[in-house]
Formats: sequence, structure tokens, C-alpha cells
Amino acid sequence: MNIVDMHCDTISALYEERKGGSDATLFHNDLHVDIQKLKKSHYLLQNFALFVKYDMEDPWERTLKLLEIYKAELERNAEELAPVLTYGDIRRNRENGKISAMLTLEEGGVTRGDLKRLEWLYEQGVRMITVSWNFENGLSHPNLSAVWGKVLRKEGAFPDEEARNAAFLRYLNTPEEKKGLTECGIEFIRRMEELGMIVDVSHMSDKGFYDVLNNTTKPFVASHSNARAVCPCVRNLTDDMIWKLADRGGVMGLNFCADFLTQVPYGTHNPGTIGSIVGHAKHILNVGGEDCIGLGSDFDGIDTHEELPGADHMEKLWDALDGSGFSERQIEKIFTQNVLRVYKEVL
Repeated sequence: MNIVDMHCDTISALYEERKGGSDATLFHNDLHVDIQKLKKSHYLLQNFALFVKYDMEDPWERTLKLLEIYKAELERNAEELAPVLTYGDIRRNRENGKISAMLTLEEGGVTRGDLKRLEWLYEQGVRMITVSWNFENGLSHPNLSAVWGKVLRKEGAFPDEEARNAAFLRYLNTPEEKKGLTECGIEFIRRMEELGMIVDVSHMSDKGFYDVLNNTTKPFVASHSNARAVCPCVRNLTDDMIWKLADRGGVMGLNFCADFLTQVPYGTHNPGTIGSIVGHAKHILNVGGEDCIGLGSDFDGIDTHEELPGADHMEKLWDALDGSGFSERQIEKIFTQNVLRVYKEVL
């Protein structure tokens, strides 16, 4: 079993841990991902996102701080971990007995649409960008608004919990179908393709997904998104999106966030089950085929999934897929090969 995971927020989580006085490192910590956990599950490659919330005072400055942590951890763990700048690096790292680390950015808006910043990020090793998170950012629009999310959680905003739950479900399940990429965003993703960076549409509005489809030529990804037909949250992809992503040769990464796997009423504990991940995988397989499914755990960016609590438990997902009728070839594609195919074509 080898694993390629398109998305985790561990670098940002380490930053927050250290702000709180922790001495956590990438080699060992109490988070979902560390090098020891990756080694236990035989990871071939882990994408590490620089996750930045666009509404902070200086998101670019935060990006630089996270980049500093990432580079320091790479240097500190050079015997175990090595960066991916080209596809050939993955093979070389494996031959040298090292786990590959690919640097990504979750929130393209930190660049303020400046192509010089985009090019600088490429020079620093960023090879995938999630164009938008949950804010309008000058490049694109999201499907979920962090601003509205705060309003919906505000105490006293609703007469009772039934009203709050109804409003929260409307928020989770109503896609943005009119606002997508801006002109600046179109220019941005086209430059990404020229550089050899992978465009990531997770978090993007429905309109934004189709704008990416219509303004790119290479495969793109939804690094951590599930199937909307199985769980109606708009962070997931519709069947039409899944089919078109597959037709382009792209890949979507199964997200382990319980609320993107199964919908429950507001305020209800949602523990997460491996069976629900398998259910999404089956649906995606039926719609888009076996070549469009990968892994995008969202580890350290989500509440702990009770049945799959960290990178050291991934054999449980393999066994669940195996026990649910997936062939060994299909599971290997999901765990490794599909994402590597996209990386080989784009990087």
C-alpha cells in the first residue's frame, strides 16, 4: 500500500500549535499528520497546504510565515522527507527511501491577483493552488461564505434551534451559480497552467468550476471534495461536475470531513464513518469512472474523524474499500495512481 494525499493543513496547524506554546514538529506531534504516521501507512507523497484565511489583516505575511515553517521542517527532516518540484522528483525520492512533500497554497487570493507573486510562489516550490477558500478574494467566489457562516452561528440570531437548523442547511446546500472567476482570476489560472501549476477547484463556486473548465486545457483537480448526490453540501461536486472533471482527465480527492460525508442537523455531533467515505467513492466511480478518484483527506483542517483519526490509520480505508467490492487495481488507483497521472501530465 502506497498513499498520495492531495490535501492536509498540517503546516497551518503547526503554526497555531506553536502560537499556543507547543513544541510540536512535523516529525512528531498530536495532530492528524506527522512523519511517523506517514511512514506507518507507507505514504509515497503528501501535499502540504499553506492555508490562510483571506479576511486576516495581512494574509500575504501569514503565507510567508507558513512557508518559513514548511522550509524549516523540510530541512530538519531531510533524511525522511524531500520536496517535489517536478514529476521526476517523486521517483527519485522513492528510490532514496524518502517521502515526497508537495507544497500547495489554499487561498489564491493572498497574491491579490499579482502574477509576480504567483511566479514567486512557483519559484518557492508551490505546485498546486486552491484558487479560493470561503471568501470572495478578487480571483473567484466560493460556494460557502465564511462571513455568512459566522452570522448563522451567532447567539440570538434565530428564535429557536429549528429555525437556525433550517437556515444553516440552506447555507450548506445552496450553491453560488452566478458568480465565478473574475477576469483577474481567468488570467491567474491561465498563468498557472503556463508555469506547470495544478489548478484546484475545491471550495470554488459552481460557476467558478465551469469557468475553470472553460478557460483551461490541462487536467485540474478538486483536491478535497466529495459527491453532492450523496451529501448535499455544496463543498461537494455535482454529478455533472464529476463527469466533466473525469472527461478532462482530472481527479477529485475524497475528503474525510464528516460534514461533507453525511449531513446532520445543526449542533448534532457528526463522528464520521469509513462506510460513508466508501459510499462517496462508489458513487464517484459510477459517475466518473475509476480514473477520477483520489485522496484529499483534509487532515488537520477538519474535526477528527472518529473511525479514521489520522494518517496512521489509512489501512482501515483500504480494507473497507476492499471489503466493499473495489478491486485491488481500483484501490491502487484511488490511493496512488490517479493523482500521480495528473501530476505527471501537469507538473
